[in-house]
Amino acid sequence: MTSDEVRSVPRRPLPLDYSKPNLARMKDALLGGHDHYEVDRKAVAELLAFAPDAAAMAKEFRSWANRVVRFLAGARGIDQFLDLGSGLPTAENTHQSAQRYNPDALVVYVDHDPVVQAHGLALLEDHLVHVSGADLTDPGQTLADPVVAEHIELDRPVAVILNSVLHHIEDLGKAQAIVRAYADAIAPGSYVLITHDFSPGHGPLASLAWKIDDLMAETGYRTVHRGRDEIESLFDGLEILEPGVVHLHEWWPEGPRLAPLSDLNHLSLGGVGFKPSTT
Repeated sequence: MTSDEVRSVPRRPLPLDYSKPNLARMKDALLGGHDHYEVDRKAVAELLAFAPDAAAMAKEFRSWANRVVRFLAGARGIDQFLDLGSGLPTAENTHQSAQRYNPDALVVYVDHDPVVQAHGLALLEDHLVHVSGADLTDPGQTLADPVVAEHIELDRPVAVILNSVLHHIEDLGKAQAIVRAYADAIAPGSYVLITHDFSPGHGPLASLAWKIDDLMAETGYRTVHRGRDEIESLFDGLEILEPGVVHLHEWWPEGPRLAPLSDLNHLSLGGVGFKPSTT
């Protein structure tokens, strides 16, 4: 594909619908943002009714991703980040974390949600920060998107971020194929960051996970809490960095923990995969 052909790939934004909850706006509400509506707040209130620590957990997901980004930008020298399913801009975005350790770090945010695109373009776009409306579930289309193709150099190491998105893909085989496609496309020395909703399979925690899945289905944004083996299978072909695929609070925390752990802390796992050289 020539550069002209790459630039001609069309974006296909989703239509706006303010009558239904919006996943990005719901997450924004949980994070304490302002870009949400009554329908989103109602869905969040239903979630908080039986999972009162959901807001704190949303921040845990964001904090985990920022810790990893800082590690990769600082200790590993990664200077380009592809943040897939990035959500609405909020405090301590990916580019802020990366540029704190490498001022020249470039970030491309990818989100198919038109609400996210509008806010991202208004608040984030500059020479080192770009916003794409591609659909992350179509890796070929995403990597050929004009914004991604112009700014992400796939022949150099890149960090691909899949933070709290793969559990919205019900078919495990499809989720595996999506990660595999991105991993195959990036250069050796690259990293893939994944967080995912986790279910231990039985007991009270598993029951809570099922309740969350049922509620999310009612909002139109299905989730699936998967077992450890299933989540680890998303890293096939990659070397998992220490400390492995673990609860988010266990992945190299910054100092002693001050807030108490909740049940929700044990219903998510995160890990970082490294693409080794093929030679």
